[in-house]
Amino acid sequence: MVVAKVVIELKEGVADPEGMNTKKALKLLGWDVEDVRSGKVFEIDFGEDITVEEAEKETEEMCKRLLANPVIQTYDIEMK
Repeated sequence: MVVAKVVIELKEGVADPEGMNTKKALKLLGWDVEDVRSGKVFEIDFGEDITVEEAEKETEEMCKRLLANPVIQTYDIEMK
């Protein structure tokens, strides 16, 4: 089974209201945290009938066309 794990994060300098609100809530609950950044994780199961190389190429195309906004987000692909 070929599985791709895609982690999508906001680029440095892009406002992250969800991260800021989470940081504020954590501080109100007593945790002293430096920073909190939000992101998304996708796990894509390609099954058995594909090579890792093909799945990685398809995942890259998915990120470019749908999963990530290249203007404000970065992505990292890990194949399992």
